[in-house]
Amino acid sequence: MTSKPMRPSPISPTIDLDGDGVHHGHLRLPYSRDDSAWGSVMIPMAVIRNGAGPTALLTGGNHGDEYEGPLALFDLAGRLRQQDVSGAVIIVPAMNYPAFRAATRTSPIDSGNMNRSFPGRPDGTVTEKIADYFQRELLPRADLVLDFHSGGKTLDFLPFCAAHVLPDEALTRQALAAVEAFSAPWSMRMLEIDAVGMYDTAAEEMGKVFVTTELGGGGTSTAASVRIARRGAANVLKHAGILAGGIDSQPTRWLDMPSGDCFCFAEEDGLIETMADLGETVSEGQVVARIHQVGRTGAAPQEIRAKLSGILTARHFPGLVKAGDCASVVAVEVE
Repeated sequence: MTSKPMRPSPISPTIDLDGDGVHHGHLRLPYSRDDSAWGSVMIPMAVIRNGAGPTALLTGGNHGDEYEGPLALFDLAGRLRQQDVSGAVIIVPAMNYPAFRAATRTSPIDSGNMNRSFPGRPDGTVTEKIADYFQRELLPRADLVLDFHSGGKTLDFLPFCAAHVLPDEALTRQALAAVEAFSAPWSMRMLEIDAVGMYDTAAEEMGKVFVTTELGGGGTSTAASVRIARRGAANVLKHAGILAGGIDSQPTRWLDMPSGDCFCFAEEDGLIETMADLGETVSEGQVVARIHQVGRTGAAPQEIRAKLSGILTARHFPGLVKAGDCASVVAVEVE
């Protein structure tokens, strides 16, 4: 039995993705809705290309309430000139553009989490259509992918750049070298709770060098976290040979997430009290957070204890927590 051919993507770029020069435009996705019968979702993008050479795909706004990536990438897209580049840089500052405009993690149109929607579908939801376009059109063009994240409204992280440890040892070495070049204050060998449907996984399965970040959180950014993002993007492009000049290398401390014991989850709803601050050393069994009941007084709080010794790397944000929420992450410092 022959399989049906896949439908073409409904998304069309308004610029030339493969021609030399500096091109600013959009990915246009038709979207008929109550206030615009023949409307479109217009996802901003830029392509800066100068002859043969490696191609970097730089993305932010995979989740719409994370801001270091969009701030760094809108700025970079406005500053790069053709003569600065050897090869190409494709910049999409806000992948899930509807979520970015709504300041939400997921899309207000279809509740789609972009980072759980790959490989996507050309005939799916709006979020799935965007994922499909990246899967079929943008990722194949790239040699290196840098996807910016932070904690959004519900997590706060130490500022780190990260890559995954993969079955392909050579690809792992290349990704970790790019992480080191990024020069965040912290660098992470990262473990995911669930890697199914992730942009990361889609890129890595294609053999692309993929690096990502967690640069803070709380649904905002800081001057320091944006400086890290801007410096890191330039450093990775220099590392790849796309931009000229020396890497602005800064001290970094390496962390590892050796197992699922890095993660602690709330088992009750309530008011969370952080018992250790980000960057502090904690010991196995130490209370790292307490959850206080808010429906009555006199009840003892639930204690959340670290399952291993290491550095407190992430915490829930802000004050109220629900059962099942990630309460804390502990990573182990390595040489």
